[in-house]
Amino acid sequence: MIDTSLSQIWVYLSATPLLGLTITLVAYGLAHRLYVLARYNPLLSPVVTAIVLLITLLLLTDTSYQDYFEGGQFVHFLLGPATVALAVPLYQQVDRLKKLWLPISVALITGVTVAGSSAIVIAWAFGASEQTQLSLAPKSATAPVAMGVSEQIGGLPSLTAVLVVITGIIGAVLGTRLLALMRIQDDSIRGVAMGVAAHGIGTARAFHVSPQMGAFSGLAMALSAFTTAVILPWLVDWLEPLLGY
Repeated sequence: MIDTSLSQIWVYLSATPLLGLTITLVAYGLAHRLYVLARYNPLLSPVVTAIVLLITLLLLTDTSYQDYFEGGQFVHFLLGPATVALAVPLYQQVDRLKKLWLPISVALITGVTVAGSSAIVIAWAFGASEQTQLSLAPKSATAPVAMGVSEQIGGLPSLTAVLVVITGIIGAVLGTRLLALMRIQDDSIRGVAMGVAAHGIGTARAFHVSPQMGAFSGLAMALSAFTTAVILPWLVDWLEPLLGY
């Protein structure tokens, strides 16, 4: 009886856009539960685990990404309001932010410059194509901005989108541990580092550590996206003659 009911539910969902939305919420719910049971081990970040679960399910059920995204786009739409909502915890840290505007500004410019130039130079050193190098350059910015910048400078937006996700996952998994090894304890500093290096996925991880770290990570994520859009095209123009484009 139970198997029949579940089968009927699956048939109904698979014929409607609710499929993508439902399996996304279920996958993330399971991933977050596993994350809690593992005592918030960054190797089991809910974002990473949910992505693995979704990919596995789509492959096993032979469901195309286009069919999945008909429902998944509802979650995608909420990225905008969720990003705006980051202003709430940031407002709670406004007094501290006023004192740190100069070092944060320097960190943003330095972080964006180093992230973009190092990605291009390392890819060039390993023999990657010019388009691949340019696709790598904006990988540390949030996806919509990174894809737009990638297209502007001659990269491949679809490849950049994948690289952005990979960068965020690596940053969320390794970022806090690396900062701990460096004995950096100030949550505002740690937050800015996570936001600049690992955008939204890193920010989600930062909020699990502390509200202050998450607030500064959200600020850094937003400002680094703007800084990337301004600085990166100029940086690529400067690097072109040096790398022989």
